[in-house]
Amino acid sequence: MGYALRRTAFSPNIRERCDYSCAVYEADGRLAAQGDHMPVHLGSMPVAVRRAIQAVPMGPGDVVILNDPYEGGTHLPDLTMVSPVYEKGQPSGMPLFYVASRAHHADIGGMTAGSMPPSSDIFQEGLRIPAVKLVESGKWNESLLQVILANVRTPGEREGDLSAQLAANRTGEARLQQMLGRYGKEQMQRAAESLIEYTERMVRKRLSDIPDGTYEALDYLDDDGFSEEPIPIRVAIRKRGDEALVDFTGSARQVQGSVNAVLAIALSAVSYVVRCLLREDVPANAGLLAPVQVVAPSGSVVNALFPAAVAAGNVETSQRLVDVLLRALSQALPEAIPAASGGTMNNLTLGGVDPDSGSAFAYYETIAGGMGGGPAGEGDSGVHTHMTNSWNTPVEALEHALPIRIAAYRLRRGSGGAGRHRGGDGIIREIEFLADMDVTLLSERRRFPPYGLQGGANGKCGENVLIDEGGEAFLPGKISFRARRGQILSIRTPGGGGWGRPSPMGTG
Repeated sequence: MGYALRRTAFSPNIRERCDYSCAVYEADGRLAAQGDHMPVHLGSMPVAVRRAIQAVPMGPGDVVILNDPYEGGTHLPDLTMVSPVYEKGQPSGMPLFYVASRAHHADIGGMTAGSMPPSSDIFQEGLRIPAVKLVESGKWNESLLQVILANVRTPGEREGDLSAQLAANRTGEARLQQMLGRYGKEQMQRAAESLIEYTERMVRKRLSDIPDGTYEALDYLDDDGFSEEPIPIRVAIRKRGDEALVDFTGSARQVQGSVNAVLAIALSAVSYVVRCLLREDVPANAGLLAPVQVVAPSGSVVNALFPAAVAAGNVETSQRLVDVLLRALSQALPEAIPAASGGTMNNLTLGGVDPDSGSAFAYYETIAGGMGGGPAGEGDSGVHTHMTNSWNTPVEALEHALPIRIAAYRLRRGSGGAGRHRGGDGIIREIEFLADMDVTLLSERRRFPPYGLQGGANGKCGENVLIDEGGEAFLPGKISFRARRGQILSIRTPGGGGWGRPSPMGTG
């Protein structure tokens, strides 16, 4: 499914950066199998799939679309498409499986190009789509499709990416139907159940190895883009036997800016961390969270209520959730947990009209940083970590698609924290604007650095700098502005924290 989506997508964000995810679900909506795509998508997508199943009866050839964060989505640019899978020749009844794809679309309307604004409510972020049929009995719902395309800045690209998601779902249906024809539905359903049970057993075994106790941690988001007040995220992990309770009580109430996360994001972060604890390559499915209970207070920054702005919650707050979870677990497993990685996706959106072609463009990317050092060795430099698993967009593809020039693209030497095992370095990416355009940055770890562990030093904070004939101007972490032709935006991403005290000889 993933290969079909990537190879048929129109936008660089999906085609080059692989900002998508695909998965298979049982008839009751439980996750059965997934590709190793984007952790933030995969851990949260089951909520969307269950909502689609509950809200819209689906027959053969149907596809339901949704992106509403308050109906199982994450943030509006992430469009989820869900399709039922029947045996060939089965005209009706209950589906045997569902397949789903989620992709980040480079624009879904809203107040800024790229649909990732420093917003104060969900209405400013773009077009909200509840669970509704986009395809019925194999035919596009043309009226709905036209509504979507009328509300985006790049309708041709959006239609192409929606078609790519449909191709991914159809590929998943075809593959499952082949397997159903070969093995039969009873054996296929037993196999899915066995996979989930196997994963649950492995999780319970790993939890049993962790000492019983309560492990607490606190970390902060820099701000929400409207106030300079830091935003605390607190967790207490209460581990007993082969089960755990993950409690985010004490985290900040939801805020004005867009760093609010919906419950699906909190579940996704916990699911990711649980999987990280498993030393074997265990299948990722509903079994991951079977022995884990998650408490996220309603109306908090980790379980926001409508109509809170959430554009950055998916990309930034998810990263901090992982940081605080790992920091808590480092008390129980000091020789297993790495220091903090960069802790931000360094989100950048660009939009405007290309002066040469006269065509509108909208672009979105995340920029890598440093990985935290850990007991196994130094952190990698210039990589996406934790809740993001995307690639970089090649310079050639960027300069071909957009009126920009990449003035610099290199590692930010010395940004990783010192330690027995150093943190990885971040990146310096400098973009020269060849036309006036709208620019938005949503970034974190500009005030609170990625933490070191076991005596290792913190990584360096990131920086956003606008350069022109007047010199350098440091920008806040969350900002939307009009860039002028000839200006250069320098994004300097955080390094990872160091792990362990440096040796007396000064190495490491």
